[in-house]
Amino acid sequence: MNVSDALKSRRAVKHYDTSHTMPDEDFKFLMQSVMHSPSSFNIQHWRFVDVTDTEKRQKIRAATWDQAQVTEASKLLVLCADVNAWKKDPDQYWAQAPEEVANILVPMIKQFYEGREWIQRDEAMRSVGIVAQSLMLQAIEMGYDTCPMIGFDQEAVGKIINLPDDHVIGMMIALGKRAQEPHDRGNMIAIEQAVVINNF
Repeated sequence: MNVSDALKSRRAVKHYDTSHTMPDEDFKFLMQSVMHSPSSFNIQHWRFVDVTDTEKRQKIRAATWDQAQVTEASKLLVLCADVNAWKKDPDQYWAQAPEEVANILVPMIKQFYEGREWIQRDEAMRSVGIVAQSLMLQAIEMGYDTCPMIGFDQEAVGKIINLPDDHVIGMMIALGKRAQEPHDRGNMIAIEQAVVINNF
């Protein structure tokens, strides 16, 4: 499947085959693929909580106002971001780069982020959005369906997964094999409405 087809066919699937188990090798391939997603200064802020415990899944379902995909899907991933990843051993992000490149970029990380809390959070959340799209497109190429979710009590889910103080939740993604066809796609706004030339 090419990227264009994946973009057009990807849907938010709400009901999943509860008898399906995602093979470990499929999940590993999926995660290895999405790790190639771009991020600011290659910081890779994303942190994926793979919720495998059935009791935790039930508690999270309650925090999503009983959305079925939370417990029906083969996988439930809570996509988080480490807001302070920029200052946690920044050399690691450029360890395999040429020395002259690392010597320029690593100091720039501190210059860009330090004292700019809004940028720290914004970039972390942007990274989650980028990696989420990568995950959904890779999943559909592999024959899996997904459902990105923001309709949940973030504080409650944070407690369930023991979210660190310097992390934020971007979204959750249910992942598996569909049991029901999704609703028809909603209306797409015109390109002319979405694209502005030069300025508003």
